[in-house]
Amino acid sequence: MSYLFPTYTKWEVEPASAVGTILIDKNGKHYLDFTSGIGVCNLGHRPKPVEDAIEQQLAQYWHVSNLFVIDKQEAAAKMLADAAGLDLVFFANSGAEANEAAIKLARKQTGKYKIITFKNSFHGRTFATMAATGQEKVKIGFGPMLETFVTIPFNDIAALEKEMSDETAAVMLEVIQGEGGIITAEEQFLAKVAQLCKNHQALLIIDEIQTGIGRTGKPFAFQHFGLKPDIVTAAKGLGSGLPIGAVIGKGNLSSAFGPGSHGSTFGGNPLSVAAATATMEVIFADTFLADVKEKGEYLLEACSSLLPLPQVKEIRGLGMMLGIQLNVNVQETLAALRKEGLLALPAGENVLRLLPPLTVTEQEMHQAVSIIQNALTTQSLTAV
Repeated sequence: MSYLFPTYTKWEVEPASAVGTILIDKNGKHYLDFTSGIGVCNLGHRPKPVEDAIEQQLAQYWHVSNLFVIDKQEAAAKMLADAAGLDLVFFANSGAEANEAAIKLARKQTGKYKIITFKNSFHGRTFATMAATGQEKVKIGFGPMLETFVTIPFNDIAALEKEMSDETAAVMLEVIQGEGGIITAEEQFLAKVAQLCKNHQALLIIDEIQTGIGRTGKPFAFQHFGLKPDIVTAAKGLGSGLPIGAVIGKGNLSSAFGPGSHGSTFGGNPLSVAAATATMEVIFADTFLADVKEKGEYLLEACSSLLPLPQVKEIRGLGMMLGIQLNVNVQETLAALRKEGLLALPAGENVLRLLPPLTVTEQEMHQAVSIIQNALTTQSLTAV
């Protein structure tokens, strides 16, 4: 019997330990972990620089409150702001909290309430972020949604032009929809989003919860497209497994988030920001990101060898964030992969999602692709 609410469909794997790309279960079985804790462990499991930073902070203090000046918060905030080309940071505990704060900030700053989001997006499961999410399955049974959000088709310029007006407070989007199936925004579409936001004095909010902190080969995925957002949200990979989220914004938003306007008891916890600083010190180094770019190209090329298989429809993605669109049942495929020692994720409509650590080796990538090929060609999988 479990004493947990059944909010997750549990796998049969029970972890005992993990380091780098390898997770070991309680039976001693080794797995290649290409989930990274759903895009969290960007430096792999238990990276030494982060472990050292956490241990150092443990010996000092674990929690005080945000009434104090905390130097490690300031250090982490500066690194984040500099990496995003922005000015100010608010720390939360998760991606959903960061997106919730971004929504509040946009409404307060503009004095407007309409926010445009996109079909197949995912922004969280709090009440506001659930309403913002462009997937009906996360809303079932919760009654009327907040009317703030208008959801339109992704990459649809005509729909965007029709919906944008001077009443629009913000446009909120992922430049790569992760949970939606690894769907990348088109450059022409993003350019139109930026132009219309400027024309209508609306804020541009980029959700980088899954794509940020080096996952695509740049600090943030929006930087591949030349965008200049007003607000960026980050979480997952920021703390290497410790809970942390962040809202990063332009300096002119400062007055909208004055004392008492927002807060979080645990946001910016000293242990979490110590982990975040250590994580960013590694990932934001130019040589590290160049390696991520090369590894992403290698993984894409390796996965492309699967395209001739009738079970594979399409392969897409950027950096270390890839989706394999399947013609067979993805859940059956994932179960077959776990039996062979590979952990991967579902996404969107029957997509096999690969989010390996950014520290993954070519040998590990080659091994993962071999396992996928073997599972697709030797297992009896239901066609879809």
